[in-house]
Amino acid sequence: MARQERRIVVPGDRLPPETTGPEEYLVDNGGWKTPAIVGILDVRDGKHVFIPLQGAYVPRKGDVVIGLIVSQGIVNWFVDINSPYQAILTAQDFLGRPFNPLTDDLSRLLRIGDYIKARVEAFDRTRNPLLTVQGEDLGRIVEGRVIDVHPSRIPRIIGKKHSMINMISEETGCKLYAAVNGRIHIVCPNPDSEAIAIMAIKKIEREPHTVGLTERVKRLIEEEKKVRGV
Repeated sequence: MARQERRIVVPGDRLPPETTGPEEYLVDNGGWKTPAIVGILDVRDGKHVFIPLQGAYVPRKGDVVIGLIVSQGIVNWFVDINSPYQAILTAQDFLGRPFNPLTDDLSRLLRIGDYIKARVEAFDRTRNPLLTVQGEDLGRIVEGRVIDVHPSRIPRIIGKKHSMINMISEETGCKLYAAVNGRIHIVCPNPDSEAIAIMAIKKIEREPHTVGLTERVKRLIEEEKKVRGV
């Protein structure tokens, strides 16, 4: 049976040199690593992975994020991606063709308050992240609900091999997409199922480092389904 271990680590703790995780939160001390913030060292089959429990979302090229349209310019929108860095989506990218300000009305394409699913096309910390919605399953979110969680909780909400998020989906009948920037898109068959799914997600957000969390979350869902008759 594969050996598994999870433990809390704090800045100053020594981690094995092969430890992987978000580079901005791992300090290489030449022969060993140390976390820059509090997190979990997850050990499975001899592989060490650092999962931060603090820290803001820092965009990386290729990340798929859920963004909120907060304002618009002449040829682009400004997008809140739950990060210290505000992102940009160009009208040309959204349309998939050159933008014509004489015939194209930005406010009819996307409005302030709309959510989008997009991919980080470029980012180098010297200018705003550039987004694209050109790709499968990307674009304006037209159904369901989007909730915010701390970005560091996303790996725990997803679980190993998507075990946690798949369990919530199967038990509630909801479709869930957890974006790396701490936003989750939820599409449910009814309001009660949506409320239960959100309760489960918030429990994980509060208790990410605790043992036996999957079983407790499943029990919470089962109890709420009985109470609500769903």
